[in-house]
Amino acid sequence: MSLQSKMKQIITSSTLSPKQKTLFLSIEAEAIVDYMSVSDEILEAKNEGIICDMFEGNAPFKPRYVLPDYAKYLQNGSSYLELEPAKNLDDALNALTIIYHHVPSVTNYPVYIGQLDDLLLPFINRESETDIYNKLKRFWIMLDRTLPDAFMHANIGPTDNIICRTILKIDAELKQVAPNLTFMYDAEVSPISLLEQACQNICECSKPHIANYPMFKDTFGKQGFGIVSCYNSLPLAGGANTLVRLNLKAAAEKATGVDNFINQVLPHYCQMTFGLIEARSAFLHEESNFFNSFLVQEQLIDENRFAPMFGIYGMAEAVNLLLEKSGSTEKYGHSDSANALALSVTQLLSDIVTNTPVKYGYNQRALLHSQGGISCDQNITPGIRIPYGTEPDPVLHIKALAAHHQYYLSGISDILTIDETIKQNPLAMVTLCKGALSMGFREFTVNVHSNDLVRVTGYMIKLSDVAKFKEEGSRTNTTWLGSEASEQTDILKRLPRVLSHEQTPHYSHLSIEI
Repeated sequence: MSLQSKMKQIITSSTLSPKQKTLFLSIEAEAIVDYMSVSDEILEAKNEGIICDMFEGNAPFKPRYVLPDYAKYLQNGSSYLELEPAKNLDDALNALTIIYHHVPSVTNYPVYIGQLDDLLLPFINRESETDIYNKLKRFWIMLDRTLPDAFMHANIGPTDNIICRTILKIDAELKQVAPNLTFMYDAEVSPISLLEQACQNICECSKPHIANYPMFKDTFGKQGFGIVSCYNSLPLAGGANTLVRLNLKAAAEKATGVDNFINQVLPHYCQMTFGLIEARSAFLHEESNFFNSFLVQEQLIDENRFAPMFGIYGMAEAVNLLLEKSGSTEKYGHSDSANALALSVTQLLSDIVTNTPVKYGYNQRALLHSQGGISCDQNITPGIRIPYGTEPDPVLHIKALAAHHQYYLSGISDILTIDETIKQNPLAMVTLCKGALSMGFREFTVNVHSNDLVRVTGYMIKLSDVAKFKEEGSRTNTTWLGSEASEQTDILKRLPRVLSHEQTPHYSHLSIEI
């Protein structure tokens, strides 16, 4: 289809809103620009689908993810936005509402809206619990209606406070697609009752993610971090300048066997990935003029705190293919030998990423990322996940993947799909969560099978919205991604598992108490 025809199709669509048409037209306009200069070898690997630039644009003019220091903004106000420092809760909520519309990302919407309890607690004065609830509920509704994108992400916790508790209450009541939500859990700080409320929320609306806060804190240090978009962890006051991913399945298809893959094929394509990372980062930092923006001038972001994300996906297919080439029928997620091979691949990737300098990185390094897939991926499993429809019981699932989590510093997430019977015993969710985190899970994420609100790769959709999307469209921009993913991938084939007494022996391995 010609470019003119594509644009005409967008303009005349009966299901896209005017704002959505503007967004899609801008994407087509970006594709007109010539691709930045890269080597023929990198271009060949990209064209073969072994490395992928995540459709960030031929010449990136904004970072993939931006995490402003909203606390500094509320404290200082903004000359560019002509705003005084916030003095009370109304001021703070109003100021955040304004700045969100000026924070770019690959989606054209903010993917990070802050650690909201830390941001808002200093502005609680004489408001009653009812006042706080009403103001936050209006704010939550505003976010979903004016920034209708499921990659918008809020953080709360690990402390127990009125903002954190109220947001959990509101999110369970409204069951909105946006914003996405992560609760930071720290066993030394968060009371068990707060974790129970978060797990009860999961039963209601498949949110929040529950993050292993000490793991993230140790990675990013005093200056802090945020969890954004699907489940991506990045430096606060910085972000990700780009995300380039490596297709492990496609790389394994090039290998003659395990040794050839480990020693030659994988290192080679890692270098191709770094080449594309360097080219994309250089254009953004040196030619786009993004880092002349008011966000930099008012010290809300720091160019030195941006990092490229080195993403991988298709671990399951790569391992199964390599084992098949060696004459084995063992399968990833179900075999100690297959799982051990996968872990060795992760460790090699971590060594390569840790020891390879990049010009525009976090401490001159990229951050390894288990990439959650995109809607057009077919016959390949996101990140290091176990293929949909073949998941073992939740405890064995966690045990198969837990050792990987320490290596994926910019984000890793599996999605456990639990049968709706969990709603009759939400404390079982608490037990499973604590067990997963104690075994080294960086982030605990669950879909409850009967819920209308579910996770795709990490972002949220409503199944009811997807069902009517082709006829009616959707006011939420990410519904079309969920619709495409449900048709082209196997997300709807996730196997819901039951937490029951028959699995009690498995739980003894978790060694936890509540």
